[in-house]
Order: sequence, then C-alpha cells, then structure tokens
Amino acid sequence: MMSISGVLVHSKPENAVAIGAQLDQLSGVEVHAVEKGKLVVVVEKENDRAIADAVTEMQHIDGVLNVAMVYHQNEA
Repeated sequence: MMSISGVLVHSKPENAVAIGAQLDQLSGVEVHAVEKGKLVVVVEKENDRAIADAVTEMQHIDGVLNVAMVYHQNEA
C-alpha cells in the first residue's frame, strides 16, 4: 500500500524558496509550487504513520509557520 498526501506549507514569503529547497531534500516529498509564502507539497510514503512523521518533520523546519494536510489517499 502507498499513502499519498497533499500538504500546504506556510512561511514568510522571503523564506519560501529556501524552505522549498529543504522540503525537496526530504525522502518522498516533492514541492510543486511556491507562491507568496505558500508551498504546495506532495508526500508519498509507505503508510499513514510515515506521512504523519513527514508532516511533523516539516513543522520543525526553521521558518515554517504552519503545515496543513489538505488531501490524503491510500493506494493498493
């Protein structure tokens, strides 16, 4: 099974590009858009627990103001 989540990450606009670069370094994480302090991110992991761990890791990146999961799906 594979878990896929869409996540919105908020930061100050001046930090967004640097935060996007850090997010891209995380395993299973891909930044799809960066605009005005909002980053659209897709996370693909082996299970829901791994998704939750990735979201927690994102929350601890310096400069991240908020992380919100806006979509989640499990695929066989």
